[in-house]
Amino acid sequence: MQLVQRITPCLWFDNQAEEAARFYTAIFKNSKIVQITRYGKAGHEIHGRPAGSVLTVEFELDGQTFTALNGGPVFKFNEAVSLQINCDTQEEIDYYWEKLSEGGDPQAQQCGWLKDQYGVSWQVTPRAMHDMLADHTSAKYERVMEAMLRMKKLDLAELQRAYAG
Repeated sequence: MQLVQRITPCLWFDNQAEEAARFYTAIFKNSKIVQITRYGKAGHEIHGRPAGSVLTVEFELDGQTFTALNGGPVFKFNEAVSLQINCDTQEEIDYYWEKLSEGGDPQAQQCGWLKDQYGVSWQVTPRAMHDMLADHTSAKYERVMEAMLRMKKLDLAELQRAYAG
């Protein structure tokens, strides 16, 4: 019996679940496709999908389990939910930003946020931001926020300079 993670994000796609899962697992280290389930004949009158077509794809990104569902065109992604990537270096920020924004919406890029080619929103942020923004009453916080609000992709060195004053 496979141990199932207690909370697993499920991403609803029209019909790109497998394509998206393969895209994401190619970007993140220690990632893999775990299982693909397929529609059967049962429920065809409700879902309208051909038997044998992909229903869900369970995949892992750096040890975190996700489910991608081919649920049809009814629902679309929006910025109300995003996936945050905490990065240790500018090289990591640059890598994830470049890979995930490829084919995405350049208009949806602000303050470390981007929207990928499937419409999923991501926040590519330096892990150090947690400490920099911990005290919202300090002058350091104000400087970091002002610097961040001018950026699309976050520049760790510039944020650190703003924090230092």
